[in-house]
Amino acid sequence: MPLSDDQPHTRTRLPVGEQPSSQPSLRQAHPLRTLLTVLLVVALLVLAISIANRGKPDPGSTAGRSAAGAAATAASGDQPVTTTVNGIASGFPHTDQGAQSAAANYAVAIGSTDMFRTDTRHAIVTTIADPAATPTLQSRLDQGFSPETAARFGVDAQGRAPKGMTFVSRTVPVGTKSSAYTAESVKVEVWCTGLFGIAGERSVRPVSEEWFTLTLSLRWVGEDWKLTDYSRVSGPAPVPPDQQAATAEEITGAVEQFGGFRYAR
Repeated sequence: MPLSDDQPHTRTRLPVGEQPSSQPSLRQAHPLRTLLTVLLVVALLVLAISIANRGKPDPGSTAGRSAAGAAATAASGDQPVTTTVNGIASGFPHTDQGAQSAAANYAVAIGSTDMFRTDTRHAIVTTIADPAATPTLQSRLDQGFSPETAARFGVDAQGRAPKGMTFVSRTVPVGTKSSAYTAESVKVEVWCTGLFGIAGERSVRPVSEEWFTLTLSLRWVGEDWKLTDYSRVSGPAPVPPDQQAATAEEITGAVEQFGGFRYAR
């Protein structure tokens, strides 16, 4: 029998977790969407920072120090001087780099074959030395290039090689560094390699390579840097290459055909 509307209605309340929902809640998806957006932004920021920092050396890292060292030892770009006195470069700038340029050129002169002859040795010292220091330097170098020293190099007292042979004494500066620079004086170390010996088929002292460092004390005298003192130590020497030695004829030809340079720091 049908129920009348006048009869009281009854309502059954289910537990919350079991209540049916006629419409899905749109707000339930918002927290998840927000979280995903935040994570995406953070990831993009991390990626951008990583790309921006790529290639930048750490200031305390070896790469940073190497770059600074390379800049400090790179060539300055200054041109060699154009004036000479007795064939030796002169008229260097009144600067630290000018002093280093002077020291490099003076090292070449001190290591040349002309130092083995009395007259040319005296001319070199007079040209590069402070007049106040010339007598002392002249005496030291006369003793250093004595007949006994010449004999050890295979030449006579005037630096002459045996007949048919060529005496080789050439210094090549590799780099310079200065210390205690002032407008009046400076000490410059010149790292050098050198060729020394007698080139010839019957030579008992074939031309060989040597590495050494010359320390030159310079003073600003008049309008140029002048030598006041010097010292020499061996090295630093690199590992010799696995390279075939040239013949005596090739060395002689190279020495006679390849000229030297004037140097600038």
